[in-house]
Amino acid sequence: MKRLYLECTCGAAGDMLCAALYELLDDKAAYLEKMNSLGLHGVEVRAESAKSGAIAGTRMHVSVHGEEEHEHRHHHEHEHEHEHHHEHEHEHHHEHDHDHGHHHHASLADITGVIASLSLSEGVKTRAQAVYALIAEAEAKAHGTEPGLVHFHEVGTLDAVADVTGFCLLCEMLGVEEISASPVTTGRGTVMTAHGLLPVPAPATASLLTGIPTRAGDIDMELCTPTGAALLRYFCASFGERPDMAVTAVGCGLGSRELPDRPNCVRAFLGETEASAAEDELTELRATVDDMTPEAAAFAAEALLDAGARDAYIAPVVMKKGRPGFVFVCLCDRADAGKYAQLLFRHTTTLGVRRFDCRRTAMEREISERETPYGLLRVKTSSGAGVTRRKAEYEDIAAAAKKLGVSFMEAEKRLRPYIED
Repeated sequence: MKRLYLECTCGAAGDMLCAALYELLDDKAAYLEKMNSLGLHGVEVRAESAKSGAIAGTRMHVSVHGEEEHEHRHHHEHEHEHEHHHEHEHEHHHEHDHDHGHHHHASLADITGVIASLSLSEGVKTRAQAVYALIAEAEAKAHGTEPGLVHFHEVGTLDAVADVTGFCLLCEMLGVEEISASPVTTGRGTVMTAHGLLPVPAPATASLLTGIPTRAGDIDMELCTPTGAALLRYFCASFGERPDMAVTAVGCGLGSRELPDRPNCVRAFLGETEASAAEDELTELRATVDDMTPEAAAFAAEALLDAGARDAYIAPVVMKKGRPGFVFVCLCDRADAGKYAQLLFRHTTTLGVRRFDCRRTAMEREISERETPYGLLRVKTSSGAGVTRRKAEYEDIAAAAKKLGVSFMEAEKRLRPYIED
């Protein structure tokens, strides 16, 4: 599996993320050519080889009609990124008309339309629109309005559209199957925005990072921007330590502001991981009884399986005073725990059901059908964590044994070439 890991110890911004992935490309010229022929009016994207501290990397520059959105480029300064150069009340738009002399603002619908018109694959456009929807939703929540009423400043909007679509395009060009990231450093202190002085992380950024591991760090600056937060939230399947992987390339995306004691960068690790076993979050329910007949107990276990339990079984136990009894064990999805607890109460004589939330690592399973001289044979293939196993369905081996008039073991021996093929 081709996997990407993003190291965000100095935060994340759209331009830094794009620069890090750009460094991983074999054909960098093709990306720049594509970005500069998208159809974004007046937008030019270029890459600059540079250094931050002792680390060499790339800075991405996006200019709109020949000028850059410096508030966005220097995202570590006490300026807010382009997303925050908006007002959601129409009558306040002109308060911010001094920004680069532009008087135009764009709604989420406008931006969605712009992205839809670009010469990109449908997958890239859909993902870019979804990222922007996350930004608008976070801005609306932060400022007490609706996503459809959030407006974005014109220059910042085109700059951010280039970052968002660029990141989506880079993921497609790299053929990445899964993305994860480190905990995100947000910075601390305050930041000056179109809404006045706000705490770091700013409200929209904080909303986008809800549920994601973060740390403030020791730098009094805004290190993670709303665009960076939205891209991480949309694309990253998990956050934590860098996974075990055979790294094939490392990219370094530089920010525009130099930090006093460390490189200002996002690093991207591209590599291959073996297909791993899938992990499920399940619930195990247990109920113990000592006053049911074996027939009633078997019926109860069958009822749980018929209802769709992941697994259900009965284990014999010796209870207090030496009485023999049964433990019913039911494995189910966490959301369905209540349903199966009710079934245990209905079909058994238990007075209590114990619940244990657990995580199960499971092999991927696939059933294929194979024609044999002895009839149809269904073979279950289980794979994951570098292991592959094949096993024929019991009923099909039993049917072959009856047809041949031989033992189950003999039938299985004759069918083995069809199982292992």
